[in-house]
Amino acid sequence: MARGVLSFPLTSFHDDGSLDLDGFRTHLGAQLAAGPGAVFPACGTGEFFSLDEDEYRRVVTAAVELTAGQVPVVAGTGYGWAQAARFARIAEDAGADALLVLPHYLVAAPQDGLVGQLERLAERTRLPLIAYQRGQVAYSVESLRRIVRIPGVVGLKDGHSDLDRLQRLTLAAPEGFLFFNGAATAEIQARAYAAVGVPAYSSAVHAFAPEIAGAFHTALRDGDGDGDGDGKTVEKLLREFYVPFVELRDRVPGYGVSLVKAAARLRGRPVGPVRAPLTDPSATDLADLASLLSTGLDLVGAAL
Repeated sequence: MARGVLSFPLTSFHDDGSLDLDGFRTHLGAQLAAGPGAVFPACGTGEFFSLDEDEYRRVVTAAVELTAGQVPVVAGTGYGWAQAARFARIAEDAGADALLVLPHYLVAAPQDGLVGQLERLAERTRLPLIAYQRGQVAYSVESLRRIVRIPGVVGLKDGHSDLDRLQRLTLAAPEGFLFFNGAATAEIQARAYAAVGVPAYSSAVHAFAPEIAGAFHTALRDGDGDGDGDGKTVEKLLREFYVPFVELRDRVPGYGVSLVKAAARLRGRPVGPVRAPLTDPSATDLADLASLLSTGLDLVGAAL
């Protein structure tokens, strides 16, 4: 999975809010054509939190069928362990390869409870689990030492960007335990994460502009993408596209998903609107997004 950008496909909805499975298939097909390292359907970018169990089953099943073994399919699961286990069984039956365990609902919890959540879920699924620490979930080094001993827990995705803590976690983990950069707009911090031993990252930008995400990933991997190792390509993409995108994303809560969907629609992808409680971008923000998207595509020589 570290060999390519990790794709988190959007879940397509019709204008009335109902699931658009054909739209999802079209969108995921475009994602697969860009050569991601893995696909993560029905996760945060895919609005897992707004899907019922039948919709989840249909989305994950479609992802497995369309991917056809090309790359791993890692489905999202979450809420408390009992509900997470229900989604896990659905993903298992659909043929998913692994699960991303999203932060539990609402309450803060002690470290024993965070570990217990993974233990209970691992007992109830055959699928490998990747724990996602973000929001109210943050594992201590001692908790990680316990987590790595849970059968089936194979990795940790980090969304806190506390690099001191993350370095301690990576050093405490056994060889082969997987770590992923799950920061919002992960490219912003990709170099810093790689410096502490976490080169693999998820890319929301890949969901609407795989050309930009791919160019950045190649440039970061190769030093700069131009062959002289001075980092100019990475710097240009960060300065002229990624940082302005983050500034736009930060205008309104939920824009981490809403802007991604809006940008995909600007590219002609049939992903539809977001579901409440998220809201689609305002006309002003949509115009700014269109301008920024055009700039980003121009930087990598791609067409709108």
